[in-house]
Parts: sequence; C-alpha cells; structure tokens
Amino acid sequence: IWGRNPAHVRKFADRFMEYPCMASSLEKACDCDVLVTTTPSTTPIIMSGWIHEGTHINAIGADAPGKEELDPSLLRRAEVFVDDPAQAIHSGEINVPISRGLYRADEIAGTLGEVVIGKKRRSGPEAVTIFDSTGLAIQDLAIAKIAMQHGRTIELPFP
Repeated sequence: IWGRNPAHVRKFADRFMEYPCMASSLEKACDCDVLVTTTPSTTPIIMSGWIHEGTHINAIGADAPGKEELDPSLLRRAEVFVDDPAQAIHSGEINVPISRGLYRADEIAGTLGEVVIGKKRRSGPEAVTIFDSTGLAIQDLAIAKIAMQHGRTIELPFP
C-alpha cells in the first residue's frame, strides 16, 4: 500500500493484519491486479507505465472538476467504465483529460449498469480496465437496501 502520510499507511496495514500488506513506493503499489485510488489529487500520480496488462483500477478520488489521479495516456490504453457519463465528464477522472483534448467522451467503454446487466464487459483478460466512480446516490441506496435486507449493521465511530 502507498499513502502520502506514513502514519496512515501503518495504521491501515495494522488494521488489516490478516492480509499481507506492507508500505511500498507508489510505483510498486501499482504492480497489482486491482488498484484503488482515493486521493484528492489535481495532477496525475499513477503513471501508465506502472500498470501491467490485466489490471483493474477503481478510480474514486477524482470527484470534482479539476481532480485527476491517472495519467491521461493510461485512460487512452484502458477500457474506461463510468457510473454516469455526464457526471464523469463533468467531475470524474476523465474530466481534465477531456477538457484538454487528451480523451474523448466517445471513448468511454460503458457504464457500471451496463456491466452489471451483462451488456458490456472487458474485451479480454489482458485488458486494462478503469472504473471512474463519481458516486451516485441511487447506488448508495441500493447497497443500503441490500445490507438492511440481510440484517447486518455497522457501528460507525462518530464522535
């Protein structure tokens, strides 16, 4: 795992001791099958050359205009799926590359909904895929409904 704050990295690793995780460089952390990015970065921090074939990326940090975590050349070589095209173009991972002419809206491979119903899928196991998540309230509500139906609760540590 990688993080800007070493204390937070240690705390995260300690919390999930049952999994083999350790602090590493950002480049080494990208050598994985599934990468989750959660930073508020306004400049790319994940470089295309660090991502190997078959990697899936959940890009959830870019959730406002001007934010971006991924090298635009990575978007061009990947199959990009979004939760909502209009919202992603406005404030998702693809918003800055689109505004600079480095990526086009018609290059979006599909939506999460299309993947869920089987209408769209990755082209093959070697494809790099990206889910550009901007967050939709309807998805949050659907997940909450499923959790409630299963009778599970989570205690949230609010002050």
